[in-house]
This record gives sequence, C-alpha cells and structure tokens, in this order.
Amino acid sequence: MDMLELPVLQLPALSPLTVNAASSVFGFLSIFLCYKALVARQLPSPWGLLQLILRPLTRRYKAWAYLFWGPEIIQKAFDEAGGKPFELFAPDNRYVYVSDPQQIKELDHAPDTVLSLQAASKQMLQPMYTMHGFNWFNTRGTEGVGFIRALRTLLTNNLPKILPDLTCIIRTRFQELHAEHPVINGKKQSDVYHMTVKLVVLSNAVSFFGKDLAKDEQFMVSALAYIEETLICAEIVRLLPSFLSPIVGNIIARRLKSHAVIFNRLLPIAQERCLERDAAKLGQKVPQHADCIQWIMETSPKNAPWTPQRVVHELMAIWFGSVHAVSTTVTFAIHDLCLHPEYVEPLRAECEAQYGDFERTGTGLPLLDSFIKESARLTPVESQSTRRSALKPFTLKDGTHVNVGDWFCTPVRAIMTNPIDYPEANTFSGFRFANPELVKSLENGHGSFDILQEKPTKLTDVDMKFHVWGTGRMACPGRFYASAVMKVILGQVILNYDCKLVNPKARRLFTWRSTILPNPSTKIVFTPIRGESEAINV
Repeated sequence: MDMLELPVLQLPALSPLTVNAASSVFGFLSIFLCYKALVARQLPSPWGLLQLILRPLTRRYKAWAYLFWGPEIIQKAFDEAGGKPFELFAPDNRYVYVSDPQQIKELDHAPDTVLSLQAASKQMLQPMYTMHGFNWFNTRGTEGVGFIRALRTLLTNNLPKILPDLTCIIRTRFQELHAEHPVINGKKQSDVYHMTVKLVVLSNAVSFFGKDLAKDEQFMVSALAYIEETLICAEIVRLLPSFLSPIVGNIIARRLKSHAVIFNRLLPIAQERCLERDAAKLGQKVPQHADCIQWIMETSPKNAPWTPQRVVHELMAIWFGSVHAVSTTVTFAIHDLCLHPEYVEPLRAECEAQYGDFERTGTGLPLLDSFIKESARLTPVESQSTRRSALKPFTLKDGTHVNVGDWFCTPVRAIMTNPIDYPEANTFSGFRFANPELVKSLENGHGSFDILQEKPTKLTDVDMKFHVWGTGRMACPGRFYASAVMKVILGQVILNYDCKLVNPKARRLFTWRSTILPNPSTKIVFTPIRGESEAINV
C-alpha cells in the first residue's frame, strides 16, 4: 500500500511590501484583542495574547490543509481518538467522525428530517450547477424513493440479461483502446485510469440506456466529460463565499456543456416513455422496455408520477455516482494485480472455470470478489462515509453534538485498516474475505495463501467494519450492479492479459479532501496471453 507523504513546501522570498502588509495586519489584530481584553478587564500575558491571535489562523490553516491531506489527517485523528468521536474542519464545513457501532446505529436511526444524506450529497455535488438545474430536496423521500427499487431490485434482477452482451462489448472495446496506445521501448503503454473510465462509461450506457444510445458518439463523449466537469465545478462552488456561489456557479454551468448534452439527449426519450405510460393507463398497447429510464419512471410515486425532466435529473445523479466509484475501484484493483502477480494464476483459473456461470446469474467468482474487496479496503474511493448533514441540531447519547449544517460521518478508511478488526491490517491479502476452505484448496497447484479472516464475506456485504457502500438503511442500492461490472472488466483483463506497471515505484494515487483517486499518469503494459483476435470467450 502506498503511504501518503506530506510534500515539503518551498515558499518564495517575501517582498518588503508584503512584510509591511503582514506586520500591519498582525499589529491591528494585537491592538484589537488587547482592547477586547481591557474591556473585559482580563489583559492576557504576551504569550496568551499570541495564542489568541494565532488560534483562528491555525484553525483556518488546518481547515485548508484538510483539502490536500484529508486521508492522513483523518487517520491521525482516528488513532488519537481511541474509538471516541472526533471533529475535523474543512474550509466549508465541520465534520464529526464516529466509529463506534452503537453511535453509527444512532446516526442510521435518526430521522431524515434531522440528519440527511440527501443534504450532504447536495452540498458535495452542487446539482443546481452540475446537473442542469437539478435542485433536489434536503429530505429523503419527499418526491419518492422508487429509484432504490429500480437499482436494488430491477437492475440487479436484469443482470443475467445484461452480462453476456456486456462481456463481449467490453472485451472488444478493451482491444480497441489497447490498439490505440503508443509503443514505448518496444511495448504498448496504457493510461489505465482513462482506459477504465471509458470502459465503465460504456458499460453503464449499455446497461442503463441500451446499445443504441451507447453508439451515439456525442452522447458518449459528453458522458465521459461529465464526471470530471461535475467534480471540478462542484468543488469550486463549495469553496466560494455563499454570496458568490450562485453567480460563479451559473457562469461555470453555462460554460460546461456536457451536462446539457446529456440532459437534452435523454429528455426526448423520457418524454416518449411518459407518454407511453399514460397511454398504457388508458388500456392502449405500448412497447416494452427494460432499461433504467423505464425503471426509474415506473417506480416514481403513483399519486405524483415524475415528469420527464425529473426522470432525467435522477438518471444524471445515478450516472455520476456509478461511473466515479466503479472506475476508481477497478483501476486500483488492476494496480494490485500488477503489484501482487501471485494472485493472477488462481484468479485466471477461477474465471476460466466459472465465468460462464457468473454471466448467467450475476453472482459468483468468490476469489475475484475477495480480491476486489481487499483492494477497496486498502485503497477505497473515500476515506469518509455515512455522511449525514444536520438539518436540525442533534446530540448523540454520549453528548457529542452537531449544529445545523455540520456533518456526522464515519472514517471508513481508518476503520478498514484497524488491526482490531483486520489482522495484518496494512498488508494486502487478496483472498482475505474468501471461504477459508476454498483458499486451502488452492495449495494443490496454485500456491499457498494466508487465511486472515475466518468468516467469509462478500464485496456487496454491508457491516460495521466495511463502509465502502455506506451503512444501514442508506447503503448503496446499486452495489450489486457495480460489483458485477467490476468483475466483467477485471475478468476480461485476467482472462486475456498479463499486466505490469511501467514504474512500480511511482506514486499511484493522489488525494483531495477525503477522496483517494488514481494518478492519471500511471501506465500499465497489457501483454496479450494469446493473440488479441483469439481473446478467450468463456
């Protein structure tokens, strides 16, 4: 696992004008604080005065430092807290982290009108500016929660119909992307993160909207750009003073085109589906569709069906979450295949024997499942999970308090590397979560692997020790689909290529706030284990 190191800052020489200005500010603060102390008849000592001056400056520095070194700051605070809640500040927020299972349950049981995942997501993504004016409510369920059934049940149940075609599409597209990459020092070098994002965008387009829309080049280009544009735009708006956010947000929204292209391309389809819905209610015969557009529409509230615009807005929000999380997780898993080649042989044997069953059921491949879960444990997309924004003041049973606008959350990365719950917590053990009997059986020809967890668990499981999908009743409803797509992409890599990092010692990741992202410049050599025209079809 890479250790995140704090860079040494090289500060430029200060001009006399800058020094004079800083001295003036410092002097003004000193005079002001002395005046306040005199009024209160409590004149501090020189050291006390210095502390009064530096305290707010130190707090602001720490808040801005959180943007650059969030995961390390969270880990340090978690270690010092000893299992108790702790608070951290970002420039725009106060975060209160809890890791005790009982306190996490308190968060889960709190009413949505008090602690809101919706409000936290709204602050993170700024959908008014990034999702074509989508202004969702702060309280979950105000407009219905049918999308949960659409993702958790309908999309999951449809996996056996999706996966066979998706496998062929991903295998072919991987070959096309690989063929485009440059040959350096006699070997093709692939920008693995960009490659993976394109594969996930294609997977989601096929699964959510069907093959026809996936062939629309303009839509696909915008769908790819939309992820990065959303992240950048939302972050700029979050860091601005509140009076500037609407002005700058609207300017950025007008200049970024991807969200408008996606909205305008999906809207006519949603309008047609809504007309068909109304016609069906009158007893007319209408075409049958099996895609996310249809499922989102059908699971909207019966007494107040969503408009076509509302359906498209929901699809845009789902699209962002699915592409961002899946592509990052798959990229880090490919890194781990390169760093731990001893796992390739048993994983390849499993895929050759069982991939067909996985396609037909949407489940299975337990060794690959464990490998992805272990990769996600050590390099999760987020170091912060279970986000709840306080719509009203709220106090835990131990007295921990948040005011309106503060967030409760869990330090997911720190929890998942806690040696109390995970033996050899900072060591990559790809089959950690597989059935111990299955791992023992690999000794007959596939090497020996340590058994560190006696109880097998799945990638899609949600519990108090693994928060990748969130916790409790708010856990991600699309995790079964996401897990299947991860297995499709990684399965095609394992079945058809040997992979090697061009520079194993180079930094593979970077952080922003609590997010951990792959370094886009990381390159991998994918070597076909047979001619690419003979890629295995299991």
